[in-house]
Amino acid sequence: MVRNHFLTLLLPLFMLLFNSCGSAKKVKINPSPTTTQSTQKAKHSHKAPMVKPSENLQNLSVAERVDRYVKTYAEVAQQEMKSYDIPASITLAQGLLESGMGDSRLATQANNHFGIKCHKEWRGKRIYHDDDKKGECFRVYQDPRTSYRDHSLFLTTRARYDFLFDLKKDDYKGWAKGLKKAGYATDPKYPDKLISLIERYRLDRYDLIQSQNKNLSENTNDIAFQKVHQVQKGDTLYSISKKYEVDLQHLVQENNIENNTIFLGQNLIIPQAP
Repeated sequence: MVRNHFLTLLLPLFMLLFNSCGSAKKVKINPSPTTTQSTQKAKHSHKAPMVKPSENLQNLSVAERVDRYVKTYAEVAQQEMKSYDIPASITLAQGLLESGMGDSRLATQANNHFGIKCHKEWRGKRIYHDDDKKGECFRVYQDPRTSYRDHSLFLTTRARYDFLFDLKKDDYKGWAKGLKKAGYATDPKYPDKLISLIERYRLDRYDLIQSQNKNLSENTNDIAFQKVHQVQKGDTLYSISKKYEVDLQHLVQENNIENNTIFLGQNLIIPQAP
């Protein structure tokens, strides 16, 4: 009888503990409005990150985590340098810093390695994350390589970064300081952090593309040579698909286009023929 009375007293305590454990704040990725069916389809077709968070990450040193990241993305950064003249050392340093060596929430849940926010032209999926302000909108990418390509397009299609391309390709210090000057980051120590990463881990060696790097791995080729079309006045999805001889639906899916709506100045990735 005493035992039953004791259990009766403990029951409300157990219920309180159980409810409090389930009240933690949950992370949500907010996709653009779609039907339930298309949302589920997108969820299952979403590619996994190239670098997965290690279960024993706490056992890795910072140097090992940097090495893991650089080995995965060095060739992607070099290919972007060949296509867009952005030093690979700068791209890698930004990726390391912005993504927490590939293990930040934005990198693991949104494949966003450069902290690029939505901005008014973004029509794809989005994730909300506290940055300079609470609950800011960031872009969600199909995979990390798409994030690297969008980083290149972000810098090459905005006039405020034009002066950077007048610098020598090996002037990573000029690039680091110029990115801060152009407003890429609000952190006053941003240039110093990039330069420190480049010099500590000798990332500038990736700015020298040697002949043996001509044959890049297959997992970089599928995005490295994709064409990009900037929407001009009079363009339609149909006319663009005909111009590049690609399937209209494939074009829509590749660029996460909703309601078949495109905008003047928007950059569209032209999918490769299967």
